[in-house]
Amino acid sequence: MAASSSVSSPALCLAGRVAIVTGSSRGIGRGIAIHLAELGARIVINYSTNSVEADKVAEAITTNCPNNDVAEKLTGKPSSVIVVKTDISQANQVKLLFGEAERAFGSPVHILVNSAGIADPNHSIDVNTRGAFLCAREAANRLKRGGGGRIILLSSSLVQSLKPSFGPVATEMFFAGLSNEMVEKVKAQNLFGRLGETKDIANVVGFLASDAGEWINGQVIIANGGSIL
Repeated sequence: MAASSSVSSPALCLAGRVAIVTGSSRGIGRGIAIHLAELGARIVINYSTNSVEADKVAEAITTNCPNNDVAEKLTGKPSSVIVVKTDISQANQVKLLFGEAERAFGSPVHILVNSAGIADPNHSIDVNTRGAFLCAREAANRLKRGGGGRIILLSSSLVQSLKPSFGPVATEMFFAGLSNEMVEKVKAQNLFGRLGETKDIANVVGFLASDAGEWINGQVIIANGGSIL
């Protein structure tokens, strides 16, 4: 019978590793943070405005991630989660984000997942582009050396296509302003006939963050169910 734990393979275990997940109070980032915690990682929940939702994610991780015990046995430190408010478009705040992670867990950060993104055209360049650059630059200078270091950046499938639609993952941002008819049309354009779920992206990120994904470097991986080929 298959094991119920997310860490059924040692190659997928993230016990003792520290992961920053930006934009993780909601949506895809939330799903990624919870999944990495299930794999044993110690998590930094990052948010910019919604502290209530960020605290809910932290509570879910504390309550529902049985593999925290695995991390404690391997590292001697309890696996945990902290919540840090940061505007990732500001270089000084990005530095503080990494500093808070290092102080809380007594370790350099191992994994950066930059999933913060907004649709507001007045601020999207600052957050989606400048923010991603600042986080990646800081990670390149401060990630744990000697193995386990990962920088994983998320973007819309629009980066790869001129097709006028965003990656169809069922999040609050995706549904904003869409009618039921438009949602059904998007589903019909997908090879699976459905919207993506946050777990579809989280599973890919979990693999890339683990030892199983060590041999993958400098690649663009499209995970959209075939909506944009």
